[in-house]
Amino acid sequence: MIQNEITTKDVLLNPVGELTKKGFSKSPMLQYNPENIRVFPLAALNRLRLKEWDYYGITTKDFFFSATISNEGYIGLVFAYFIDFRTNEMAENMVITPFGKGCRLPLSSETGDAVFQKRGIKISFIRETDRRIVKVSWKNFFRKKDIAADLVIQQPKEHESIVMATPIGQKHFYYNHKINCMPTEGWISYGDAKYYLSGKNSLATLDWGRGAWEYSTFWNWASASGFLADGRTVGLNLGKGFGDLRYSTENCFYINGKMTKLGWVDIEYDPQNFMRPWKFTSDDRRLYLIFTPFFERTSKTNLLLLKAESHQMFGKYNGIAVANSGETITISELIGWAEEHQAKW
Repeated sequence: MIQNEITTKDVLLNPVGELTKKGFSKSPMLQYNPENIRVFPLAALNRLRLKEWDYYGITTKDFFFSATISNEGYIGLVFAYFIDFRTNEMAENMVITPFGKGCRLPLSSETGDAVFQKRGIKISFIRETDRRIVKVSWKNFFRKKDIAADLVIQQPKEHESIVMATPIGQKHFYYNHKINCMPTEGWISYGDAKYYLSGKNSLATLDWGRGAWEYSTFWNWASASGFLADGRTVGLNLGKGFGDLRYSTENCFYINGKMTKLGWVDIEYDPQNFMRPWKFTSDDRRLYLIFTPFFERTSKTNLLLLKAESHQMFGKYNGIAVANSGETITISELIGWAEEHQAKW
């Protein structure tokens, strides 16, 4: 497959609403400029087609915590969830706001803050030099229990990541930045329990997405952040369905923050039974993984204009990956997720 790497800076969209460059980069090279979206002749209607989100996921061997601020154009969705892998219990809640009211999201994944505040709820994602700060305070989050978090996520300058500028037809697009394996310190409290995190056992993933999507969409996304037996970090980012992937896929893996880029990766699973093992095979055979789920998180939204169904499976990856250096990496019991997402939005 063609893997077009973007290496020079530019704006994302030209004056007629087309991507100036298509492909991937290892850090943000294109400046998001939504004022140039030209899906509809009227600018006000273009805002309604925008889908923007900041999603953070924190992985440990015992639990997973996630918080998201998103603006889907005609509604805002703010949600968080906590999964205890030891008991398979999950706490989750979501707030919907008309036209994204109260959802403040930055134009860049590298500068600016995301903030949402409503009575009893405050979520902030703060960007500082070489780190990100995630704070959550949500009263009566689930079964009358509060949830809160105060997390410091390290992102050194040399830490590589995947950035995609992907066309969807002529005037639609998806621009996203995904970062794996960011060491995380701090704490999460849920009810009377408090969980302390350190960079030696807790890693964060960021999914920063901005796009003008077609109404009907489908994708698979698989991700993991963890540690090898020798203590090095290992991360996975695999997916398909995110638009026209002829220019590049987002498939890659990381060893100690250094990316190995992959081309096409076949994703095989049973859509009638998501708990059955999934298989991931790259076209050059440099990646072969079996993912065995142990927990299914199902999310369904059925509103007037927005219908979505997501099956996010948490489980363990086992297999091999061959790095750019030629080293064959054995991946064993790596906790992560794989999902199928369908939406009309």
